[in-house]
Amino acid sequence: MTMIVRELRPDVPADVEGFIRVRDLALPYMLFTPESVAHDLANAHPDAHVHKLVAEEDGEIVGTAQVGIAHDSPEPGQGSLNVYVDPARTGRGAGSLLVRAAEAHLVAHGATRLLSWVLDEPGNRAYAERRGYRPSRSAHFLVLDLADAELPPLRNAPPGVELRTAADFADDPRPLFDLDAEVVSDEPSDVPAEFTDYEAWLRETWRHPLLDRELTSVAVVDGRPVAFSAAHTDGATRYRTAMTGTSRAFRGRGLAKLAKNHSLHRARAAGYTVALTGNDADNGPMLAVNKWFGYAIHATEVRYVRELD
Repeated sequence: MTMIVRELRPDVPADVEGFIRVRDLALPYMLFTPESVAHDLANAHPDAHVHKLVAEEDGEIVGTAQVGIAHDSPEPGQGSLNVYVDPARTGRGAGSLLVRAAEAHLVAHGATRLLSWVLDEPGNRAYAERRGYRPSRSAHFLVLDLADAELPPLRNAPPGVELRTAADFADDPRPLFDLDAEVVSDEPSDVPAEFTDYEAWLRETWRHPLLDRELTSVAVVDGRPVAFSAAHTDGATRYRTAMTGTSRAFRGRGLAKLAKNHSLHRARAAGYTVALTGNDADNGPMLAVNKWFGYAIHATEVRYVRELD
């Protein structure tokens, strides 16, 4: 057995296919396509020092790592490493090799704090704690059988509110950037983020190949977006809510729920059969919203943090 760790080669189809296969086997609640993997690498901010690593055993990709610095955080030195191994190939050293390579990369680029999402399984958690990581919070992955679910009935928008799609803002998406930036700044996280670079947002978010602008619903008041539910799709059967949020001045009116419901109905009409989403475990109101839609928790990850001396 020969196990090596190396960088993903985005221009080699077998590499990209292997990366996606392992990610889907280890965590089938996220979406990856060859286009999205290539886009993420090509459009990453230089200050993020993004790396995608693979562990290869006898020529076969058996593990992956996504590594980078949170360049958009007001707190410098926040490094992230998320490592996943084919469940049928665990216990052979792939994960350890990936972790060590990822940590070395982050330290070399100035990380003073390392953060990693770890599947809530005893072996994974014990390994993280042996390396000096400590749990900070957790998040759930939720799944909805969109083909057969009884979605809540569609409601008309309340007076003064208009429902549109992200596609309606194709000529000028700046208002959606402003709303997204406000929502992200309030999102529960142990790494605060600030969206201040509109051009970077255009490259990384607006032009992302997974973003389905037709299925992304936007609630508008007086021409201004005030709530949205962003849809990612794989172009086949799977739909994922990438973000749902409301401007501070309009919270408590059910507008995000309204937007998400319209997006889900349109996704089902478009032929998508599985709906995915994620929730911070402490975000009771959003968990209640997703339960109302019919989502069920399928897996949990724990955020682990290691402070470097």
